Amino acid sequence: MNATVTAVALSLVSAAAYASAAVAQSRLAGRTEPGTGVLRLLGRGAWWSAVALNAGGALLHVAALKYGPLTLVQPLGALTLVAAVPLGARAAGRRVTRVEWRGTILTLLGLGALLLTAGGSAPNETLTLPEALAVGAGTMAVVAGLSRPGARPGLRHAAASGITSGVASALTQTLTVSVTDHTGPLLSWRLVVVALLVSAFATGGLLLSQTAYRGGLGAPLAVVTLANPVAAAAIGLALLGERLQGGTVSLLLALLGTAAAVRGVILLSRAQARTGAAGDGAVAAAEPTGGAPSRVVIGSPGPMGGPVLRAELDRAPAGGP
Repeated sequence: MNATVTAVALSLVSAAAYASAAVAQSRLAGRTEPGTGVLRLLGRGAWWSAVALNAGGALLHVAALKYGPLTLVQPLGALTLVAAVPLGARAAGRRVTRVEWRGTILTLLGLGALLLTAGGSAPNETLTLPEALAVGAGTMAVVAGLSRPGARPGLRHAAASGITSGVASALTQTLTVSVTDHTGPLLSWRLVVVALLVSAFATGGLLLSQTAYRGGLGAPLAVVTLANPVAAAAIGLALLGERLQGGTVSLLLALLGTAAAVRGVILLSRAQARTGAAGDGAVAAAEPTGGAPSRVVIGSPGPMGGPVLRAELDRAPAGGP
């Protein structure tokens, strides 16, 4: 099978796994009492099913990075949002809204245009130790600048989250290609440093996304979803020898595809925010005594994929702030 087809297929299944895990966690949250402890959740099969789906999505994305360049694989993370639309609507017993349909179609058309222009060869170049350290230092400097106090903290933290997750994916590709190609020792300083950077940026991206969503979901979600592939593609184009196929026509097609995908992601992000707000309002109306409703948060699942729904429970005590 062609490397490009393999990478796309793995990315599609990965996005479906992330979206399925999101819906499973959302339904579990809706059936869980607010005071339920972590140990009781660990005893439920539905929880472990969601964990398995998330882990499977991550592994599939790592495999996709082995067969496809960052400029091809990373934008496909937006498909998690697309897949979550029909799955989430079905789980909630509602129809897909017109805005969700528009966002889905625009995202798919944009990603389709990007697939036509992305490089088709399997990655064979990896970051050297100096390059990995430079990428790590540069990312930390950018994140530090975005995280300092100031206006629009949600959008700045969202950008920092997307950048760190995208960088983690680029470093993960270096780790995956180096290990599977057996081009050097498995315990070299380069691979150890890259593995530590992946762990640090994956954790940082998750924490930054949670901070970004405190003030609202729609705009920060769109920024996270878009900053992730931009950061990864920048590393691929600048350091890993990745190129867009074709000349001026392909470049124009890539720009049009990017614009369509950006618009689609923004529409889906707004739709998710409105759906979450409507759901919280409905639960609050049904529980006027100050119950703790469940809600769905969309965030970064880790270093590899795009955003994914995660169910959380508001645990503010009755009568509290």
